[in-house]
Amino acid sequence: MALTLMGKKIGMTRIFDDAGMSVPVTVIEVGPCVVTQLRTLDNDGYTAVQIGYDDVKARRSTMPVIGHDAKAGTAPKRHHVEFRVTEDQLGEFELGQTLTSGLLETMAYVDISGTSKGKGFAGGMKRHHFRGQEASHGVERKHRSPGSIGGHATNLGTGPKVKKGKRMAGHMGAERVSVRSIKVVRVEADKNLLLVTGPVPGPNGGTLEIREPARLRKTKAVRQKELAGG
Repeated sequence: MALTLMGKKIGMTRIFDDAGMSVPVTVIEVGPCVVTQLRTLDNDGYTAVQIGYDDVKARRSTMPVIGHDAKAGTAPKRHHVEFRVTEDQLGEFELGQTLTSGLLETMAYVDISGTSKGKGFAGGMKRHHFRGQEASHGVERKHRSPGSIGGHATNLGTGPKVKKGKRMAGHMGAERVSVRSIKVVRVEADKNLLLVTGPVPGPNGGTLEIREPARLRKTKAVRQKELAGG
C-alpha cells in the first residue's frame, strides 16, 4: 500500500534539532483528508481508496461532486485522489473516515508530488541549461541563441519540420513534479503539520500529494525500518 495524503505547502522556516543545529525545513499542512470512496474488485475491477481534500462551497462545486461526497457524509471537496491497496488492506478504511498527518509518524521519508512554479516563456539557456554561443569577437548579439536546428529536421537530417522533442525555447514550469525520499524532520499531528527537509515543488499555498516512499536506498531503508519498529 502506498498511503497517500494531500496537503498544502505553507512555506519555509528553521528549527533546532536535538544537537542544537539549525535545520531549514519546509512546512506542509497535511489534510485532514476524508475517505470519499472505496474501490472494490467487484464494482471497479481493482481495490483502492479515494480521498477528498479541501472543502469548497457548494455553489462553486458541481452536483455530481456534491452527491458523490455526500455519500461519505462530508462537504464537497476540491481535490480527489486515490491510492491502490490490497483487499485485506481495504478493510482498514471506511467511508467517511478522516485521515490526518498522524499516519506519517512512522515514516522517515516520503515522496511528494506537486505542480512546479510557472516561469512563462523561457529561452534555451534557462529552460535546458544550454551554455550559449561563443562570447568572443565575431559573434554579434547571438550569445544566448540555441544555434542551428537543421540537423534535427527529421531523423534523416532533412525534411520540412523539426524533430519531435527538440529542446528549444518554450513554456517552462507549471508541470507535475515528483521528488523522492524527502526526509521527514518532524510530524506535529495536533496541528496537522509535516516538516521536511529537501526540495518541495510548487509555490507557497500549492496543493501537494504526500505518499509513502516507493523506493529507498539501503541506508534510508534501514532507518525507515528502525522508525517503523521493524
